[in-house]
Amino acid sequence: MLKTLLRSTALAAAIAFAPAAALTLAATAPAMAQAQGGDIVVTYKDDIATLDPAIGYDWQNWSIIKSLFSRLMDYTPGTPDLVPSLAESFTVSPDGLTYTFKLRKGVKFSNGRVVVPADVKYSIERAVDPKTQGPGAGFFGAIAGFDDFAAGKATGLAGIETPDTETVVFKLSRPDATFLHVLAINFASIVPKEAVEAAAGDFGKKPVGSGTFVLKDWVIGQKLVFARNPDYFVKGVPHIDSFTIEIGQEPLVALLRLQKGEVDIAGDGIPPAKFLEISKSPDAKDLIVDGQQLHTGYVTLNTKIKPFDNVKVRQALNMAINKERLVRIVNGRATPANQPLPPAMPGYDTAYKGYAYDVAKAKALLKEAGYADGFSTVLYSTNTDPQPRIAQAIQQDLAAVGVKAEIKALAQSNVIAAGGTEGEAPMIWSGGMAWIADFPDPSNFYGPILGCAGAVQGGWNWSWYCNEDLQKRAVAADSMSDPSKSAERVEAWKKIFVDVMADAPWIPVFNERRVVAKSKRMGGEPNIYVDPTRVINYDAIFVKP
Repeated sequence: MLKTLLRSTALAAAIAFAPAAALTLAATAPAMAQAQGGDIVVTYKDDIATLDPAIGYDWQNWSIIKSLFSRLMDYTPGTPDLVPSLAESFTVSPDGLTYTFKLRKGVKFSNGRVVVPADVKYSIERAVDPKTQGPGAGFFGAIAGFDDFAAGKATGLAGIETPDTETVVFKLSRPDATFLHVLAINFASIVPKEAVEAAAGDFGKKPVGSGTFVLKDWVIGQKLVFARNPDYFVKGVPHIDSFTIEIGQEPLVALLRLQKGEVDIAGDGIPPAKFLEISKSPDAKDLIVDGQQLHTGYVTLNTKIKPFDNVKVRQALNMAINKERLVRIVNGRATPANQPLPPAMPGYDTAYKGYAYDVAKAKALLKEAGYADGFSTVLYSTNTDPQPRIAQAIQQDLAAVGVKAEIKALAQSNVIAAGGTEGEAPMIWSGGMAWIADFPDPSNFYGPILGCAGAVQGGWNWSWYCNEDLQKRAVAADSMSDPSKSAERVEAWKKIFVDVMADAPWIPVFNERRVVAKSKRMGGEPNIYVDPTRVINYDAIFVKP
């Protein structure tokens, strides 16, 4: 995995620094023709929060948004390999500061209108606009004019130009080694202004895009139905005719229905209580997809709330958690984590040991911090198994050092809302929505979840941690877009994450494998069910003949 990621990231950097070199690559498409047709059923316990690409940012809606909308760039299914999508071709200036994209001709939104360059400019400005309160604005920080627009001093991004009916030009204020990846994430999805305005603040329930599927029906709390987009610009994609997401399904019930053939993908995965039974069954090879992912599960410590504004308290709690025990709760489908980056990500520091589990040292450090008798706090968690049980194990570990943590187990959308509200959630166990890389680069484990740009209303930096010195170093690292500096850039990121851990805004818990349960009739390579940039790739899956 590491070799693949390094190779793809290096390729992106090489593309970004190819002087005036035009690239015309194949659009995202399967390697071979697959069976066409069929309707499938996917289950989740919790409802989908939103399908607005400027706002949605959890693993549950991420896959769906990917398929409803198109972006200038995308990835070959099941891989982290970048390819043009809405863009037919692009060029990059020798200094890495100007990206020029030529759009495909005749691509249509699902409302019938042709996609034009002005839609690209509008969509990305909408994602950055403070009024949108979206969590992805910081990704576009290298575009010229970003600071003024984000601060309300300008009405748009000066660095996006649309000189004619098929061209979009991005001018950057600094080189950005991740820029092509940024144009492939959900926040860069292209939307029609008239549909956003017609939805009157409810675009997340009335999405209009140019992706592989369209939303046909949404009964809140019950189901969402998506149908093939007949006007999608890649012939033969998607393969299935429709997929229905049924809401309110307990994972155990969903798994039983899957075994009976009533469900095709159990979205919440296999409950730990059933994992061993299923994995040893004769049907295991047909039902289970078990793959590595760029994932870290963690507990956030809100640095804006006492006593977590005290670094010694945060360090003490890092020593209080028995991660090996937590791994056992998920049947060993994870490895203990000691830093934000997962082991397969460039920049992971194999020499860094982190905070060892040590109850005595944790108590001593709490005493130094002035909390010899401990304190009371609140730990948020999602309410889908096994997350409440993991939260209870964390609660027990905290009690052993004198910290009394009340657990609030809520629907995922409510936990996300609490985390993105300053001063509301002292601690959050991220399980069930833990960080899975948006793209294969170490910067993605910093900007949105540990950087200053993510510590905003609606953001995903639930520690509300902002270290200005590290922020400057992060920008400097991402400005190393010259491929000859790739090793230097990785080293810079490695040091940044070690210094983050000195401040201890997180308790990294474990790096979990992605385990998906699918019915026997579902076809496709395993990696499209644990897609590194989509989670589940609805564009590539198919029903066997």
